[in-house]
Amino acid sequence: MKILILGSGVIGVTSAYYLAKQGHEVTVVDRQSAPAMETSHANAGQVSFGYSSPWAAPGVPFKAMKWLTQTHAPLKLSPKADSHQWAWMSQMLANCTESRYAVNKARMVRVSEYSRLCIDKLREDTDIHYEERKQGTLQMFRNQMQMDAVAKDIEVLKQFNMKHELLDMSGCIAAEPALERVKEKFVGGLRLPDDQTGDCFAFTNKLADICKEMGVEFKFGTKVMYLEEAAGKVTGVMTSKGMMKADHYVVAMGSFSRGLLQQVGINAPIYPVKGYSLTVPITNPDAAPVSTVMDETYKVAITRFDDRIRVAGTAELSGYNLDLLKQRRETIAMVVSDVFPDGGDVEFAEFWTGLRPMTPDGTPIIGKTKFDNLSLNTGHGTLGWTMACGSGSFLADLISGNKPEIDPDGLDISRY
Repeated sequence: MKILILGSGVIGVTSAYYLAKQGHEVTVVDRQSAPAMETSHANAGQVSFGYSSPWAAPGVPFKAMKWLTQTHAPLKLSPKADSHQWAWMSQMLANCTESRYAVNKARMVRVSEYSRLCIDKLREDTDIHYEERKQGTLQMFRNQMQMDAVAKDIEVLKQFNMKHELLDMSGCIAAEPALERVKEKFVGGLRLPDDQTGDCFAFTNKLADICKEMGVEFKFGTKVMYLEEAAGKVTGVMTSKGMMKADHYVVAMGSFSRGLLQQVGINAPIYPVKGYSLTVPITNPDAAPVSTVMDETYKVAITRFDDRIRVAGTAELSGYNLDLLKQRRETIAMVVSDVFPDGGDVEFAEFWTGLRPMTPDGTPIIGKTKFDNLSLNTGHGTLGWTMACGSGSFLADLISGNKPEIDPDGLDISRY
């Protein structure tokens, strides 16, 4: 089957890999000049299967109200005369109940746990390397209230048989020795030993090279303009370089999926939640993290690559704005300097921002649509890197008519 994939971020490229592996003729289209130039470019570096949880959770509305008044807060809202922004926030609030959280969490864990198996198999099959590490994630708590509150998360981890370790400060230092320097600032942590890390940009580009060897064609510098449809099928994609046709089409355009799909009557409730990162050159390896440390107070992730530290955080609801705001840099710079004060030189850090494609319930949208030959693989929010391989493999099975290895219930657009 001839398949056209729209988008060459980590979701689009992993979809191409698994579809090509099943024998399809695959073409990937993107407006950028190379793979992973947008949201996949400089993300947190976490492959965090254990942190696959909806942002829409009980207690979040109350926390959000407090965050909006704080200088260094995880959430910032820039209200706009945008009906989509307000509708999306309303839908998210409706998911902040115990019952909805349980359903959404189960769906997300289903995809992320499958993705863990898939990425391990992909490494084995391809010998791909991307500064990967398999040393877990450590969520750090600055006060006893946070330590006590994690009990609910642990119950969920137990429910899904996910490995975890609740650690006192000495246990945290054993996992991340550099924390010895700041041990008075924290009381303990929760470690998820199965979590991984790696450079998503390097992974996506190297996998794209592997895809090319498998016969996948990439058309860069090509803007997708609209879908053409007739008689219940997509008949082509109009691009800046003309009409492109295939037997089957996959939309993997992240935050830009919604606008394209609206043109053909599909309402995908995806909002661009802006995030920021710093890439800090390491000056003292012994004073840097060995894997990922998550500061629970500020919701900032600090991840070790070979010779640099990636620091990422902040959720900003401001539409498609990509301005690099100084105050956001100050927040994530403050956190890495506070937790790993001697690890890297923040003055020489690279500052970046990207748009996370968030659904109001946290679960990505993967699978069929009302058009027989149009599938979606989008809406992964902060977990695109975590869920990419599982999502791509799952979608390839659906398109190929194979029985998927995970239950598809609740993953496609029909849940809305």
